[in-house]
Amino acid sequence: MYNETSGARDGAKEKIKKYFTNLLDIRSDMMSYDELDDMMEENTIIHGSNMWILMMAILIASIGLNVNSTAVIIGAMLISPLMSGILTMGYSLAIQDLTMLRKAFTSFCTQVVISLITSAIYFRISPLDIPTSEMIARTNPTLWDVLIALFGGIAGGIGNTRIKKSNVIPGVAIATALMPPLCTVGYGIATLQLRFIFGAFYLFSINTLFIMLSAALVTKLLGVPSHKAIDTKRQKKVSRLIAMITVVTIIPSILFGSWTVYSTVMEQNISSYLNNEFVFSDTQMVQSSTDTLNKKISVSLVGAQVSDDVIEKLEQALDHYNLSGYTLHVTQNKITEGDHTEKVTIAVLQKTNEELQNQLNEKQSQVESLENQISSRIDCAKLSQSAAEIFTKLSDISCGIMSDGNDEYILLSGTEEKPLTDDEKETIKNWLINESGLAQAKLQLK
Repeated sequence: MYNETSGARDGAKEKIKKYFTNLLDIRSDMMSYDELDDMMEENTIIHGSNMWILMMAILIASIGLNVNSTAVIIGAMLISPLMSGILTMGYSLAIQDLTMLRKAFTSFCTQVVISLITSAIYFRISPLDIPTSEMIARTNPTLWDVLIALFGGIAGGIGNTRIKKSNVIPGVAIATALMPPLCTVGYGIATLQLRFIFGAFYLFSINTLFIMLSAALVTKLLGVPSHKAIDTKRQKKVSRLIAMITVVTIIPSILFGSWTVYSTVMEQNISSYLNNEFVFSDTQMVQSSTDTLNKKISVSLVGAQVSDDVIEKLEQALDHYNLSGYTLHVTQNKITEGDHTEKVTIAVLQKTNEELQNQLNEKQSQVESLENQISSRIDCAKLSQSAAEIFTKLSDISCGIMSDGNDEYILLSGTEEKPLTDDEKETIKNWLINESGLAQAKLQLK
């Protein structure tokens, strides 16, 4: 009985072990080694069709960056053929085929140069020369970009070696973003802005290098045999060079990433400190600012005077929010006992008014932007002229785009030479809706 139970337990363990082994096996559906070699060798050859596709992808990505359209940029990344060259460099590095590595590197550099020329020409002739948020986002790479490229390269290296292709490579192309930083470099060249040139090219270099290294790691894990004819001395030189480039590339991204994390944590700590500690019954905090570089927090208070003892406790509380080294500077309005309530109220109202004014200015900018978009789409002068030709019972016709606070509508104003029936007015409204593309139309007739 004991032996049967023990045997059943061992059999169950074996089944579980086999299940998870098969679940995590990355070799079962991969290409043969010969097929992999043939595919990678083919990737080192630049065909004319690939160059044209690359240039079209670069132009699409440049337009997307220029008009700040994320959807267009994603489309360009799906089209781009840059990823295959990087994966080939990683593969050839892993199998120690320096000839294939040199050919892949040469092809990739050619693609990069063509991409830079294409994007620079586009941005040179484009009337839109203001950097967009999509461009600016590509100039400050951090350690997170290194991790994205590393994990993306692993996924791409696995997906590229499968017998049945999937959507892994396009997904990696989107996640690691090779095209946008390259186009941003082109923008920097066209407008002679070093920040965009170096910042975006650094991001592109990070993505390229770590996708290549992770693809090499996957190739090693798959057990692809090294090519026989290798020069050991040259191979060691290449390995040392790549190791040195990797270290030099990753250090700035670690520094940028560390600063980003530090700044975010400090902002959260300062916000918690101000919200929790500066709570008084007769005193109101009306303004605060932080000088991160000099580690200084400045606070303006109005209302009842806060004693020196309270301020000292506020300074001591900085340590509880991990703000050691920061200094507190408090500015108070000196007012008399009888009028502090009124002055606090005035100060709070002033602060509220400022916030409301900022919100109003923001909404006004949005309304103006929408009006400009609509005006550029609808030619009101031409619409007025057409209405005058069609509706002869009206004179002094003018059209305009109006808003009721929620929706825009087309308004036609004019003078009735002859009284219009309700059906004729409805016909004019339907015509206006059809011509303008808006949902509503109104008439203002004399």
